[in-house]
Amino acid sequence: MLIRILDLVNLSPSEMVRRDANFAELGVDPDSLDDPTAVVDLLLAYPILMQRPIGVLGENAIVARPAERILDLLNV
Repeated sequence: MLIRILDLVNLSPSEMVRRDANFAELGVDPDSLDDPTAVVDLLLAYPILMQRPIGVLGENAIVARPAERILDLLNV
């Protein structure tokens, strides 16, 4: 499902990763985030790093930050 979301959302794989205190604590190499496989592996291992909430409707997906962005998805 995560791979499908990465395909649907109009962001680069690295933009799906939250760069917060958890990111810094894990010592993730930011250069590795250009590889979609590395991003999937990272998010499966540390789901707390995934940008969220994510809205999926049919063949479209968005990161709903701010939450009002979900309206963009519903108006597709």
